[in-house]
Amino acid sequence: MDEAPITQSMPVQDVCDYDLLFDCVHCGLCVEACPTYIATRREMDSPRGRIYLMKSLAEGKLQLDDDSVRHLDLCLGCRGCETACPSGVHYGQLIEGARAFVERNYRRRFFDRFRRSAVSAVFPYPLRMRALLAPLVIVDRLGLRPALRTILPRALRDWIDLLPRLAGARPLAPEAHAAPAADAPRVVVHHGCVAQVLANSENLNSERLLAAAGYRVVHLENTACCGALDLHSGNAARALDFARANVSALKRSGADAILSAASGCSVAIAEYGQLLKNEPAIADDARAVASKVKDLSSLLLAAGWTAPREFRCTVTYHDACHLAHGLGVREAPRRLLASIPGVKIIEMVESDLCCGSAGSYNLTEPEMARELGRRKTDNIVATGADYVVLANPGCEFQIAAELRRRKSKTTAIHLADFLALASNGDVR
Repeated sequence: MDEAPITQSMPVQDVCDYDLLFDCVHCGLCVEACPTYIATRREMDSPRGRIYLMKSLAEGKLQLDDDSVRHLDLCLGCRGCETACPSGVHYGQLIEGARAFVERNYRRRFFDRFRRSAVSAVFPYPLRMRALLAPLVIVDRLGLRPALRTILPRALRDWIDLLPRLAGARPLAPEAHAAPAADAPRVVVHHGCVAQVLANSENLNSERLLAAAGYRVVHLENTACCGALDLHSGNAARALDFARANVSALKRSGADAILSAASGCSVAIAEYGQLLKNEPAIADDARAVASKVKDLSSLLLAAGWTAPREFRCTVTYHDACHLAHGLGVREAPRRLLASIPGVKIIEMVESDLCCGSAGSYNLTEPEMARELGRRKTDNIVATGADYVVLANPGCEFQIAAELRRRKSKTTAIHLADFLALASNGDVR
């Protein structure tokens, strides 16, 4: 006797790509890779639990209430679950769809709306961010940030702690002097929105290092936000606008390789093909652009980059979530660091567990972000390293803030800035 076919319910609400939910076989291998599950030990704060939740919402079996939104909000979008999943579940697409559904259908409390609106109105626009931070630049030049902290309410103080010092230069790699070969690959560094304001040395050092390695560095006429912040917060419409603008600009640049100093931006660009697949006028260009995304360490290794001198120090490496789980890049940065004479690498425990930054997560979910930041910093401090090297400015800000609170001797530094420091031969 033939078995009755397994049927799936029909969705009554457009929560996410419903068919993708059925890739999950509920094996549970993802849960121990999920930072929020590790922290709370609640099933609904795991990827498997959130997939159950999305399916129930889609089928109308569950109402979109405070509790269900809370579980979805608490997800970092780190994609550690995707690395752990043997079934290839596209969890990133699912959570982004669910968040867009939340923003369309759920009325948040006033303070939460205000906080999220402030991030949305400022972060993707560098001119607005520079204007907002102009007073703090003056405060930093006068050395008054510690005094300012004492008079600020806790919420603002925690936000200020995440900002790097805004006055003072960071190390720059030496300028490349030899002209690149006429047939050298062309690379473009997408400067991003937050990165070009708070960590532009990472963009500049990436360009200088690539030029020194023999690449032809080209520049975008205009740099629009990659759209990652909007995708993660449920503002799908503006994310699409940013994606279209970037596809056009990146195509015009003629670059053979595209990279960003922010790994979250790199992954967003790498997924433009999927994001714009239903737009015939731009879909082919989006796929072509997405296929060119690389990372700094892989490009430098491919070109045979070598450090110009010895740099004696110990480092530990933090795997930025989207670089490790989104692009699958883990070994290249370590190989690059190990190639520098004098550098000793000490592996940390849970190197690929999210630090709690996750774009604007540490602003919208500060309590969970601080808990994860403390866990990450415990592991960093245990190595005794001089530097914790990473490939995402958000991770740098998050980890550096916790290291400062502990008065730790360890310095959080982006890979591009570390390579510049090593090239200049400066010793702590």
